[in-house]
Amino acid sequence: MDALISLYRAVVEPFTDNVLWGVHTFIVLLGVGLLFTIWSKFIQWRALTHGVTVVRGVYDDRRDPGAINHFQALSTALSATVGLGNIGGVALAIGVGGPGACFWMWVVGILGMAIKSVEVTLAMLFRDTSDPDNPRGGAMYVVTRGWGDRVGGIAKPISWAIGAIFCVTLLVSTMTGGNMFQVWNVANITNTYFGVHQIVVGITLATLTGLVIIGGIRRIGAVAGRVVPLMCALYILACLVVVAMNLGRVPELLAFIVRDAFTPTAAGGAFLGSTAWFGLTVGLRRALFSNEAGQGSSPIAHSAAKTDEPVREGVVAGLEPFIDTCIVCTLTALVILATGTWNREALGSFRGAIDLTHHVETDEKGEERRFARVESAATLDALPPLPAPDQWLPGNRFFVLIEVDEADHRTLSTRRKLVGEVVRSPEAADRGTDREFRLSWDDAPHGARLVGDEVFSEFVGAALTGHAFDRAVPGLGKYLVTLACWLFAFSTMIAWSYYGEQGVVFLFGRWMILPYKFLFCALAIVASVPQFIASDAQLGLLADLGTGVMLFANVPIILLMSPLAIRAFRDYFARLREGRMDPPHAAPPITEVVEGRDVE
Repeated sequence: MDALISLYRAVVEPFTDNVLWGVHTFIVLLGVGLLFTIWSKFIQWRALTHGVTVVRGVYDDRRDPGAINHFQALSTALSATVGLGNIGGVALAIGVGGPGACFWMWVVGILGMAIKSVEVTLAMLFRDTSDPDNPRGGAMYVVTRGWGDRVGGIAKPISWAIGAIFCVTLLVSTMTGGNMFQVWNVANITNTYFGVHQIVVGITLATLTGLVIIGGIRRIGAVAGRVVPLMCALYILACLVVVAMNLGRVPELLAFIVRDAFTPTAAGGAFLGSTAWFGLTVGLRRALFSNEAGQGSSPIAHSAAKTDEPVREGVVAGLEPFIDTCIVCTLTALVILATGTWNREALGSFRGAIDLTHHVETDEKGEERRFARVESAATLDALPPLPAPDQWLPGNRFFVLIEVDEADHRTLSTRRKLVGEVVRSPEAADRGTDREFRLSWDDAPHGARLVGDEVFSEFVGAALTGHAFDRAVPGLGKYLVTLACWLFAFSTMIAWSYYGEQGVVFLFGRWMILPYKFLFCALAIVASVPQFIASDAQLGLLADLGTGVMLFANVPIILLMSPLAIRAFRDYFARLREGRMDPPHAAPPITEVVEGRDVE
């Protein structure tokens, strides 16, 4: 495990931060979103109007090719997008990039509606329906069937190679953002609130996921159709409770988000400070991870929908970024901002019981290592008491603020967190007792200086959002947000397991499905190892890795084939205006739509 962690930090982190998410990435994505918005004559409006009508089931027809209805296809795709990116991802964005990051999430949400509509329409145009009850689609079929088969000759093997590259990136994203990111967040918040060991959480999630994904897309669609509306309703209700308590401040907070996007707030409390550019990049990353626009994942779920009109499913897909980013992410941001969690105050002071000492060590090769180390009280009894409900309990993490000589190249801030965790002291271990604990601190850069002696609670990802709810209504974060995290993570994992399965089928055939599912569940357990992710920055990089590689593979495909989607838009909406697309029947009962009985 240590070797895997070292490899990740030495190779994956620099590649993700500098290559996958350079300036070029943001320019291309925003440009593609604007292009599709203008070219499609603002397809976002069609998604919010016609798309809602389609989801209601008035166009559902059991005779159409596909496995699930429009509502279940949307639910399956939303189960992958409305997840811990909305709870943990928003917390990460605001915690490190400031409130202005939320503004850039809105931008991606609106532009993402156009991108999602185009890529799903393309997937529907070129999906494989040779088995009408088990259709397959996605960027790999768009490029092979839409370009390779139509052009022929050398284009066929080239198109397969491009599709294979997309599938490899799909599998990377499946295992990282669609699996390990989810498990780590749930394990972290469950351990923070209830003391359940992270490995136990990982095993439980892996088992529950395995029981569902063995049944294929029909079982996944059935579970998603029930779980997604429930989990969204629970979480949105909790958010509305907190927002209602601060209703008078909502206009002020929304204005603050816009203002901070261009004039960032200075460091204060637990917030380390940021720049406008860093807030923009963090907001775009987290929004793209959350709504998956341009990533090419959602088209795989939508390709299973029962319909003979590709555009009809495309406008349904356009609803995803709106629901995910413009509604759910915004509510999470308002909760975090209204409660002051992002720049929360200190828990208290160490009152002189802590200091930084500087060291120089020489290793076996004669190379010097310079660092600073915290010197604090040997046992927790000597530390000051914390205000309720915070306690010096094993596994809880805290931090102090330090000043370093070299500013961070992204935030331009010289302020850093120095994190400590409550662990069992060696003396207690020798005596066979668990009554004595101590703080184990990370090492600091040589020359670092303490900024006061105040101690802050350390919350990463979903745990920060949970703490925000608890600040408003004690216990709300502990119980409801933890439950929402479990539901969100579970639904995301079952949807992403299906995405990865389709990539495996394209690359290797159906014989690899079962080994792939075992590997998916095994990596869920690996991600729950406490030392696997050590900070919010590393957690963000894990999510960025999968999102970034898929964007690099998928965006060129949808750009190449986009004229076909735009042509399909014009044809479909022309027929709609002429009255040739009237619904064939009235809307079925909502229970039949949710359960998929209207197309059985």
